[in-house]
Amino acid sequence: MQWTDQIRRVKIFLVLAAVIIAVASLVVSHILIRDLAREEHNKMAVWAEAMRTLNNADENTDINLVLKVINGNNTIPVIVLDSNGDVQAYRNINLKTCNTAADSVRRVEQLGKEMLAERQVIRIALNEDADSVSHSDEYINVCYADSVMLRRLASYPYIQLGVVMIFVVIAIFALLTSKRAEQNKVWVGLSKETAHQLGTPISSLMAWVEILRESYPDDQLIPEMENDVKRLQLIADRFSKIGSLPEPVDTDLKEVMQHVVDYMDRRTSKRVKMIRRFPDGEVRVRINASLFEWVIENLCKNAVDAMGGEGTITITVAEEQGKTIVEVSDTGKGIRKKNLRNVFRPGFTTQKLGWGLGLSLAKRIVEEYHKGRIWVKHSEVGRGTTFRIELKNPLRKSKTL
Repeated sequence: MQWTDQIRRVKIFLVLAAVIIAVASLVVSHILIRDLAREEHNKMAVWAEAMRTLNNADENTDINLVLKVINGNNTIPVIVLDSNGDVQAYRNINLKTCNTAADSVRRVEQLGKEMLAERQVIRIALNEDADSVSHSDEYINVCYADSVMLRRLASYPYIQLGVVMIFVVIAIFALLTSKRAEQNKVWVGLSKETAHQLGTPISSLMAWVEILRESYPDDQLIPEMENDVKRLQLIADRFSKIGSLPEPVDTDLKEVMQHVVDYMDRRTSKRVKMIRRFPDGEVRVRINASLFEWVIENLCKNAVDAMGGEGTITITVAEEQGKTIVEVSDTGKGIRKKNLRNVFRPGFTTQKLGWGLGLSLAKRIVEEYHKGRIWVKHSEVGRGTTFRIELKNPLRKSKTL
């Protein structure tokens, strides 16, 4: 729990840091873009005045100064339109995609109209005697657009935000991977230690069973005791395999399921009815029978607990669209919708007694060892729950019910 809380705090810190950086970048970039846009507007006002002066130049006009101002604009795209909308001059317009002079003219005219529609324009009266621009019939429209630098600066905060978000995602993924690796080490250590601790008492029990068999050869309870001791040995063997990659072998799934159901049927209350829906023929799959039996046992035990020791458990084996399907359904109390996403989380349980590790380990066995899927197919409070397991790539198809 302490590790989980630490991971949660780090994730919150990373997200808050990303938000702060993003907001700060957007605010600073907005201020810079606003100031730069104002400066470019002032430059274009000076440039437009230079154009008016050049148009009304006489012998007293300093032409060199005017031309210096006009030619000094090397960054801001500008198009000069007359009162009829015809292009008079342009600068810093990219016409590399135009193949002919006619294409260039059409492109410039189109850009001029777009700038005019966006109100990025300064109107300059050519008649010095006019009272104002609006009353003058002779004028030019100096249309301009944002410079390349301004456009790049406008996109910079979004690029920076994307980089920060990628960093946060990678950092969180690394933390979760570290957490998962730590959990795996705990699982492996706990499982192997459990198997080791069970080994000695199981060996002693097997010896005692042999002594009882020799002392009471006709006692019918001794074979059942022997079966239970062998079951304990099988459980210890399962725990010893956790953490390693058990080799799946070609197995008849129907036979494995039959064995599990027979065992559970003998060990559960007579008030629990177990219905089997198996195919007529074999269902060949590659599984580790010992681990897969444990998964089915765990699902059946959970079903018995959910039904309170009375009800019906239906176990189905079938093949659908190239996949082998196993479903375990019960008539128990069901799972609340808010708990569906947590049923496979380690430590989650609705029982007063229990560690909440069974379904988590079942998911690990199905998905990591057998490359399959396990999930809650359907659950309704007061009606029951259905768990579904999908195993990929059966070796051959068989007839299903």
